[in-house]
Amino acid sequence: MNSDVIIIGGGLVGMTLALALDKHGLSSVVVDSADLSTTLAPGFDGRASAIASASARMFKAIGLWDLVDGQACAIDEIRVTDGLSPLHLHFDARDADLGPLGYMVENRLLRAALIEAAAKAAHIKVRAPARYQSVERTATGATVTLHDGTILKAPLVIAADGRRSALREAAGIRASAWRYGQTAIVTMIEHEQSHGNVAFELFYPTGPFAILPMRATGDAAPGTRSAIVWSVENEDAPAMLALPERALAAEVAKRMGGFLGDVKLIAPASSYPLGFHHAERYTDTRLALIGDAAHGIHPIAGQGFNMGLRDVAALAEVLVDGARLGLDLGDAQLLARYEGWRRFDNMMVASVTDALNRLFAVKGRPAAAVRRLGLAAVERIPPLKRFFMAEARGETGDLPKLLQGLTV
Repeated sequence: MNSDVIIIGGGLVGMTLALALDKHGLSSVVVDSADLSTTLAPGFDGRASAIASASARMFKAIGLWDLVDGQACAIDEIRVTDGLSPLHLHFDARDADLGPLGYMVENRLLRAALIEAAAKAAHIKVRAPARYQSVERTATGATVTLHDGTILKAPLVIAADGRRSALREAAGIRASAWRYGQTAIVTMIEHEQSHGNVAFELFYPTGPFAILPMRATGDAAPGTRSAIVWSVENEDAPAMLALPERALAAEVAKRMGGFLGDVKLIAPASSYPLGFHHAERYTDTRLALIGDAAHGIHPIAGQGFNMGLRDVAALAEVLVDGARLGLDLGDAQLLARYEGWRRFDNMMVASVTDALNRLFAVKGRPAAAVRRLGLAAVERIPPLKRFFMAEARGETGDLPKLLQGLTV
């Protein structure tokens, strides 16, 4: 089976790339070891993702947004505070009249939209569940052999196989990596007061506590459902996860300070360890890394998924341009253009999120006072505030055309 690219990994980032390429007439085979239908179950991982406004423009450009829009909740404001301090940094999209800063969507609903769109796409073949037996990359092309004997051929293999990317390791690409000593506890809550489409990021010495606006479901009043991403120290995580539902809801409510009224959990809590990794390079012979295969950061600003989507937009543009010029899609110069476009930007975002997490983790009143004054100062410096707002939108740097809402 021949195609323009073979994508190993049918998650959110890998499948988005397949759709972006399909929009421009390039074919792909997506290989994933999971039965993708099982990832659509309500309790599969319970996570939700922030989609920056630039990423949402790409979804519109590739025809995906219509499947997502009815499930998404706009983020019109972001409030950042040190704990429950009244000194805060406040981003309000309505001040600039540029539309929402982003949107919150449950991951399983994103997966459902991607799978539905891929099933209808003319240039996408999905092999799942399927495992590859071998990957051979030579000067003339790439061959992937599946365990069932199917042989796939393409000029380029794309690694979208996650943080522990087997393709990255097989290529001998090293990654800088460390653990934060923190665990993210993820759950969903209903609350008495409306969130007003505001995302709250409260920083505690044990880690950030994010309250992310979600679209209400069922008979719930609008604005009364939010996702929680709560970073706790590793030694505290087992005890928190073992709490009865009402006791855990009380712990969540305590950290919220009551500003959304009474709180109740409406989904089981799940968890995952927090760490950082960044590949020393994004390419090898007929191989490109995207998403978590290339980088992984602390969820402190909800940028991890959007970094992967920026990879998608840049790589799609590079490959489409190459195809129009009649170039080999595995050409080293094409891949170098992609790496040069994305690696520095990803490294900068990763470094900033790492520094922020470490800064807010410093304990003691003097450190807290400095942080609070710093947030208040940024609030009062319009150019700096506009820069951070543009970062939240995903609109800084050399934007690929898809992130501008354009086809390539």
